[in-house]
Order: sequence, then C-alpha cells, then structure tokens
Amino acid sequence: MSNTNFIRQKGNYEELLCYKKSVCIYDATYYFAHKYLQRGDRTIDQMIQAARSGKQNIVEGCSAATTSAESEIKLLNVAKASLQELLEDYKDYLRVRGLELWDNKSAKHVQARRACAAHNEPEYYRQAFEKRNDETIANIAIILIKQADYLLKRYFDRIKQDFLENGGIKEEMTRSRLQWRKERG
Repeated sequence: MSNTNFIRQKGNYEELLCYKKSVCIYDATYYFAHKYLQRGDRTIDQMIQAARSGKQNIVEGCSAATTSAESEIKLLNVAKASLQELLEDYKDYLRVRGLELWDNKSAKHVQARRACAAHNEPEYYRQAFEKRNDETIANIAIILIKQADYLLKRYFDRIKQDFLENGGIKEEMTRSRLQWRKERG
C-alpha cells in the first residue's frame, strides 16, 4: 500500500523547550524593560521586539517545517539571532550601570541556572521577579537566553539529522509517487 500521507506533520512548537524558554524570556523582558528602563528610552522597544522575535520566529519556523526544512532553519536562525541581540542588551544594561554580570561559577549563577533549568512556566518568573532587583532579573534573563540558545542548537542538530535521514518534502513526494506507481502496476 502506498504512502499517500507523505507530508509528515510538524509544527507542535508549544511542546519545544526552546519555545517554552522563549515565552519566559519574553515575559521577563517585558517586565524588566517597563520596570527598569526610563519611559521614552528606545531600548524598551528594542528589547521587547528582540524577545518577541525570538519567540515568534520559533513559532513560524516550526509551522513552516511541514513543507520546508530550509524555511524552518532560516526562521529558527532569526530567533537565535534575536535572542543574541537581547543577550547583549542585558549585558549592556549591567555594564553601563556598574552592576555585576554573574560569573558562570558563582554561587548565584549556579543556583539561578538550576532554577531556570527546572522552570519553564512564565508564572514562576513573574512571581519571582516581584521580589528581585534589576541586577538579579537581568542575570536570570541572561541565563534563560543562554539555555534557549543551547536548546535551539540542539534543535538545529535534530533538523539536520532528520534531513539527512529523510530528505526534504520533494524527496518524500517523489518516493510516494514512485511507490504509488509501482503498486498500480
């Protein structure tokens, strides 16, 4: 029997950890920018748009994945680039204000990294941020961005492996058509 269902459905972005992290990053950035940056500062819009772009391009890339690995890769790369831009904004904020960028081996960083690895719910961060200062929130956002970046890299590797094993939509269509013809005689 031929495989007439050659289009493998993809696009369940809501289950991806990189997407869940990106939602937390967006919410954290929205809160941070409106609480700690001065009204009228262009950085507010820049940071929120970079966070939004990171999240939305994961959605769009995953949605395009059903028929185009190329579009998926390009859009996920835009997400990755947007999050890197946001990472620099947080580092800049800390640097120009003389605040501490936590060293990867510091106790604060290790504790926050563990908490961020364990929590992918925006509500957790919204509640936690009400009790934290700008330095802590910026460092937590940096950790979340680095975790999302790592997860996106792993996702890229999975896309690459899937493409090597199965090819793209055109190859799947050709295989299905050839199988269909073979079965029809």
